[in-house]
Amino acid sequence: MNSSTPVSAERIHIGFFGKRNAGKSSLVNAVTGQNLSVVSPVAGTTTDTVQKAMELLPLGPVVILDTPGFDDEGALGELRVKKTREALRRTHIAVLAVDSTTGIGDTEKELLRLFEEAGIPHLTVFTKSDLLETVPAETETEIHVSAQSGAGIRELKEKLARFTEEEKPQKALLEGIIRPGDTAVLVVPLDESAPKGRLILPQQQTIQELLLTGAKAMVVRDTELPDALAALSEKPSVVITDSQAFGRVAKMTPADVPLTSFSILFVRYKGDLCAAVRGAAQLDKLRDGDRILISEGCTHHRQCGDIGTVKLPAWIRNYTKKELQFEFTSGRDFPEDLSSYALVIHCGGCMLNDKEMQNRTRYAARCGVPMTNYGIAIAQIHGILRRSLSPFPDALAELG
Repeated sequence: MNSSTPVSAERIHIGFFGKRNAGKSSLVNAVTGQNLSVVSPVAGTTTDTVQKAMELLPLGPVVILDTPGFDDEGALGELRVKKTREALRRTHIAVLAVDSTTGIGDTEKELLRLFEEAGIPHLTVFTKSDLLETVPAETETEIHVSAQSGAGIRELKEKLARFTEEEKPQKALLEGIIRPGDTAVLVVPLDESAPKGRLILPQQQTIQELLLTGAKAMVVRDTELPDALAALSEKPSVVITDSQAFGRVAKMTPADVPLTSFSILFVRYKGDLCAAVRGAAQLDKLRDGDRILISEGCTHHRQCGDIGTVKLPAWIRNYTKKELQFEFTSGRDFPEDLSSYALVIHCGGCMLNDKEMQNRTRYAARCGVPMTNYGIAIAQIHGILRRSLSPFPDALAELG
């Protein structure tokens, strides 16, 4: 995806972490040149993660995260720390704000440990340097700044820009599938659960990448697919469909035309396609009473024919012939304990960034719980999983 995209999930996320009153919010305001966060001498002023998508020169398009103090206390403080840990899961680059007058303590050491554990590149920024008699020289990963005087802020932004360049995703949504001049047929059903007057984000991103690649896009409803294929002078390079139309579209698409879904494209783009393919095998191992978590990254209003809460559970019950329990999460809600689930089925994650999707996949693996994807699960249910993976040799190899 082109880095100029305005979509927040596609931007580099820069998280600011530290203790209460370490100067995080003042630092965020100084770096962005805006009053994004409330600043106060009262400890714990930031009570929830402040998120802002913006153009930050010389970095480009980013999302800034200002998190609550990691040393917060009490029942409410625990909830704030939980929000900070949640922000950590979607952070590409971490900034540790340390009060220059107190230095690094146990809280900062714990945050540094979490950064290292998660493989997150990070900078340690010593704030309030205007209160020091002598300001130490900066190093590759440490810098002293003053939000009040502006000292060191430009240098900090330049360091962040270098980190950002290293963290920019290089892969493309249609990598290895589409070349300039190719034709892709996109199947977009318009049923009761489709958004009124607009395409959903995976469809928009796919069309945009086709245009940027120099390929041609034919967008049709499933009811128009046969006529569309017949009108082409040569077969398309791929047919990409909304997952809930997989069964119908597979019957209409010639066997020698590669077929996949938007959801499968996105799990390859943001998560782990091979792990999701392995997870789909769990559908054949489910037993009566098993609990299944269905998780969506967005928080849209549920329609009567909602795929996650209505169609998918019905398809799975019909496929397995088992009495199963389904639970649902949306947005950034994701259980801290997955041990009671037999299977996790996740959407494509178009509203979540790659870090968060990969963290969810790794966490499920650590818990020993198989995790698959809407599109892959639906393809398995309709008996077309092997065909839906034809554009992805590595994933296809998982099926043996």
